[in-house]
Amino acid sequence: MNKLDLKVLDKQEDFFIINGKEFNIGFTNAEKERSFNRNTEEGIKELNSLKEEFGANEVIYLKQIHSDKILNYIENGKSIKDEEADAIITKEKGIIIGVFTADCVPIILVDEEKKVAAAIHSGWRGTYESITFKTIEKMKKEFSINVKNLKAYIGPHIRKCCYEVSEELKLKFIEKKTEIKKEDLFCGRNLNLEVCILDDLKKAGIQDENINSIDLCTYCSEDVKLHSYRKSQGSYGRMFSFIILR
Repeated sequence: MNKLDLKVLDKQEDFFIINGKEFNIGFTNAEKERSFNRNTEEGIKELNSLKEEFGANEVIYLKQIHSDKILNYIENGKSIKDEEADAIITKEKGIIIGVFTADCVPIILVDEEKKVAAAIHSGWRGTYESITFKTIEKMKKEFSINVKNLKAYIGPHIRKCCYEVSEELKLKFIEKKTEIKKEDLFCGRNLNLEVCILDDLKKAGIQDENINSIDLCTYCSEDVKLHSYRKSQGSYGRMFSFIILR
């Protein structure tokens, strides 16, 4: 896995940008306190502003419910903005697809050969249910991607240093994630969401050199301002992680 530090990223004031030949990926931060909450008027305004900033025809997102449900987006098809799910797959060019987070894990997947992309929201429930693995399987089945070409980008999220969970939830994860070493999965009651995501990616066949992670914790990062639901005790600030195919 490649840990992407701030020197590697094309860091704008409001975004971490990753530019590929066939795509642009953005992970928003909170440096300007911009919130991309779909449930507020200001949040919708911020989301729509991405069209001009990134030259997109549309910005597509979901009503996230902490599930393992995955939807495909087809341009000029049925709107999915009010559909309940936690991952989007598309092959449409010039369309931003993205997910909202404020501690949960955002994952972006892209196959530049087949020109297929996905955006995933993985909280503890989605992580427990392996939504990342299931998204890749759907991409294989419905878009015939070659997983050897698939690249994964894991955005800022609450990390093992700060994510304490209940004893009950700890036991559930230990019972479910049997192939992950207990000492890697937990430190006390602090859960490592990323190690579960990495397990899913590797089980799906993604090569280690194609896995990338921005090594920032939403809760304790001092280098960059990030929205943290837990740290702010439930405020409505949201980050938006997205990809646009070119």
